[in-house]
Amino acid sequence: MSEDKDGRFGPPTKAGPGDHSLEEILSQPRCWGSCLKELEDSRLLNEIWKPLARATEWLFVGCGSSYYVGLAAAATWTTITGRRARAIPASEILLFPELIMTRAEQTAGVVISRSGRTSEAVEAAQLLEARGVRTLAVTCADGPPLARMATSTLSLLSADEESTVMTRSFSSMLLGLQYLAGSVVGNHALMENLRRLPELTENILKKVQSAVSDFVKQRRFDDYICLGQGPFYGLASESALKITEMSVSYAQCFHTLEFRHGPKSVISPQTLVIFLLSETGYARERGVLEEIKSLGATTLAVANRADERTSRASDLVIELPLEIPEIVRLAPYVFAGQLLGLYTGLKKGLDPDHPRHLNRVVMLDEKDPTQEPRHAAL
Repeated sequence: MSEDKDGRFGPPTKAGPGDHSLEEILSQPRCWGSCLKELEDSRLLNEIWKPLARATEWLFVGCGSSYYVGLAAAATWTTITGRRARAIPASEILLFPELIMTRAEQTAGVVISRSGRTSEAVEAAQLLEARGVRTLAVTCADGPPLARMATSTLSLLSADEESTVMTRSFSSMLLGLQYLAGSVVGNHALMENLRRLPELTENILKKVQSAVSDFVKQRRFDDYICLGQGPFYGLASESALKITEMSVSYAQCFHTLEFRHGPKSVISPQTLVIFLLSETGYARERGVLEEIKSLGATTLAVANRADERTSRASDLVIELPLEIPEIVRLAPYVFAGQLLGLYTGLKKGLDPDHPRHLNRVVMLDEKDPTQEPRHAAL
């Protein structure tokens, strides 16, 4: 893996199926370090934050993976800053704005888009600004339309990607928002732990890669279920999307405890159920894991540390033994889903870098917003 003059990481120019995606997944710890180094300048963070400081409610807005960044970021934003935050798909703001925006003068919008060009995200930002809501654009591109119309911009240029599917951009934008939240309230311990995360996860990621690669070689599944609670629900949603995009497989996501209320009827040995286990709700989430395993599902558990009961109830356990607070170590929980999608896609003879029917940026014809998405190169 090489690093170019702009600080971006990537594979050689000539790449085979999935090569870009694999390199981008494996580059995540180094990329996080590069992104956080850019944000260590307190003056930069203050410039980003100052126009938004009076907001008491935060709306995190995005499409697809960017919306799932918002789900995880909103949960951690509330925990870190004590300010109310929620995540909304951009389409909800466009179609049902009156249900979303009730106190514009007290609200700030965080509009997330890797490219800064996604039509619905740009349109949502325009609508927010028109209604007096100040916005923060979060992007991995330099000077895109979204950044030009926003009040402030958080740019993470080194997290941009060659492949269609978001991987390191997802985790980097989540970390960038967590770091900003820590800066807002002066939580220097949290910020220091985030800066430690790249070094702490480098070897962990290699172990996860090996475990998931071997697991996929030995197994075949008809469908996939990803489960998580609290801030882990956004990560479970993203994991399901990676599996769907990169391997053209049927994957769903649910809140962990909600899965037993009806959806569990779909499970069989050919269903892989992936549990992102929190420490906060560990005992009750483990109870669902044990129940689902007893009903015949194949199970994969991702936990910071797994006890004997979790190990017995899991066909594969991935541990992230990180000695840092739970809220700081969210990003590594997406490793397993990213790699499952990649290796399952390769096993099926697909190219995870270029999934069928998908483009890197969803841009709609401005004259006809019902038109099918068209490709837009960055």
